[in-house]
Amino acid sequence: MPKIENKMPISKYSCGNIKVAIWDNTKEQPNGDLIGFKTVSFSRSYKKKEEQIWRNEVVSLRKNDLAKAILVLQKAQEELLLDEKEGDEE
Repeated sequence: MPKIENKMPISKYSCGNIKVAIWDNTKEQPNGDLIGFKTVSFSRSYKKKEEQIWRNEVVSLRKNDLAKAILVLQKAQEELLLDEKEGDEE
């Protein structure tokens, strides 16, 4: 039975309730070789008022997903900020 390691992230960053961690991973190929790769976990913590319990939502991304995630988050932010400015002018 393979040993389960209690892995720690190689880097962590946080801003308020948003956290990102970078993980070093290995995967065994069919020929037995091990390859290394990194993943990023993106999480948001929140507390439900009626339950008084902290929750944590986590999404794991690979290196090639990061630029796409950043792009769509920036587009969403742009739209929300532009709508906010237009609403303020009325």
